[in-house]
Amino acid sequence: MTSVGLALKSKKLTPQFIGVYQISERVGSVAHRVALPPNVSNLHDVFHVSQLRKYIMDPSNVIPMDDIQVRDNLTVETLPMRIEDHKMKQVRGKDISLVKVVWGGASEESMMWELESKMRESYPTLFE
Repeated sequence: MTSVGLALKSKKLTPQFIGVYQISERVGSVAHRVALPPNVSNLHDVFHVSQLRKYIMDPSNVIPMDDIQVRDNLTVETLPMRIEDHKMKQVRGKDISLVKVVWGGASEESMMWELESKMRESYPTLFE
């Protein structure tokens, strides 16, 4: 499908086509309804055939399935793996203790600064 409309931010090197989507029905002689994911929900789901291309199977495009547990509200649980660093930050004259937490999840590790008090309350085993 071509990058029509404002689905993607208009940039010089934007890909000509986006995604592999299933055609759900034929609407007219030259129009098809496409099953779009929520991240491109600002697009109309009916496209002219000139904006569609046939997908040619490529083994390098196959993404292995992980054992990801997705909740009903479409969120994935990430758990803290370890604490990398500590720092004190002064905000409005108060000292706030922060910890740099390495989060491990379904995709990859990420690091974020979190309040030490909240992390001690939620995950006390990290501080033992």
